[in-house]
Amino acid sequence: MRSNNWLPAVFNDLFNTEFMPKASATAPAINVKETDKAYIVELAAPGLTKEDFNVHINDEGNLMIKMEKHEEKNDDQSARYLRREFSYSKFEQTLILPDDVEKEQIKARVDCGVLTVELPKHEEQKVKVSRQIEIG
Repeated sequence: MRSNNWLPAVFNDLFNTEFMPKASATAPAINVKETDKAYIVELAAPGLTKEDFNVHINDEGNLMIKMEKHEEKNDDQSARYLRREFSYSKFEQTLILPDDVEKEQIKARVDCGVLTVELPKHEEQKVKVSRQIEIG
């Protein structure tokens, strides 16, 4: 009895090249940094556009970042597929916001493959400490 174990290996070697890389199932990297005036969330998003993202505040007041990307390649319909892979990516992250975030002023942008969400902090009200002290 002959084994046909060589067949999958041949196809993997033939199709798993730099021109047809295997899809990755990892979540994008996220950085969170703090300045005096804001928290800044950065999410690695190479090849994605602003239309691929949904950034909003949910009912509990948490920041929701959702990303979804479909990519299908239209091939010659007269050809017969030996292997075909569709690219589909979906990611969702919920971030609990600190109490000092100004939720109405949150801004997001996509630039050079990075989604950046700026979470401004409330400006602290300086309380005047001078007062007249009554002598008793």
